[in-house]
Amino acid sequence: MPVEITWWGHATCTVEDSDVRVLTDPLFARRLAHLRRRRGALPPAAARRADVVLVSHLHADHLHVPSLAALASGTRLLVPRGAPRAVPALRRLGRLRITEVTAGDRVEVGGVAVRAVPARHDGRRLPLGPHRVPALGYVVDGQARTYFAGDTGLFETMAEEVGPVDVALLPVGGWGPHLGEGHLDAGRAAQALAELAPRSAVPVHYGTYWPIGMDAVRPHEFHAPGEEFVRLAARRAPRVAVHRLAHGESVRLEVAR
Repeated sequence: MPVEITWWGHATCTVEDSDVRVLTDPLFARRLAHLRRRRGALPPAAARRADVVLVSHLHADHLHVPSLAALASGTRLLVPRGAPRAVPALRRLGRLRITEVTAGDRVEVGGVAVRAVPARHDGRRLPLGPHRVPALGYVVDGQARTYFAGDTGLFETMAEEVGPVDVALLPVGGWGPHLGEGHLDAGRAAQALAELAPRSAVPVHYGTYWPIGMDAVRPHEFHAPGEEFVRLAARRAPRVAVHRLAHGESVRLEVAR
């Protein structure tokens, strides 16, 4: 049975594996604070349908409470441990089944197991909130093992802690003209790809949101990361099939396990 990956924009993807729909970091907004969606239509209502939703960390472009509030009643939601304390609005989402997880935890959902893995990224709810909650990635283990990195920088034990994977959803850019510490750009993502050595990869977290009024400021940082990742991945990880998706586009991957 194939696994199907759909990229809705930014870090929002649907992973369909073993008849389970997994949604990552849902962000269904035209505008978020100073950011505006510059490419790709808003995901359709069908994108909100999921058996389990994975939230990687507390930043508002990954833990977006209005988008979570649009999910169907009873949807399973995995969040980093401590998230409801740090983001009190989560407690008002009583319609959802919220489970707090930390790196190493494993949660069974239908025919897949979701394992939380470490990430290297600022885990605070910015710009306010003193509570620091560790950022996470996730591995969805079904017919395929699919790694959703969330937001992360490279770290020495990444391949060891993530483990063997078939598909990697890797961030390759951001939403502004500068990437701070704890992020992957196209080059670092290609290096991560070489270390993880999956069969397939999909670049995410680029080319969707951009600060209002900054259209002319280093626009290549908005447009180029996906193509640059494809180019660098071909050099550093030539055995990995890279699928650069358009917004709303899907790819079906046959995985032999």
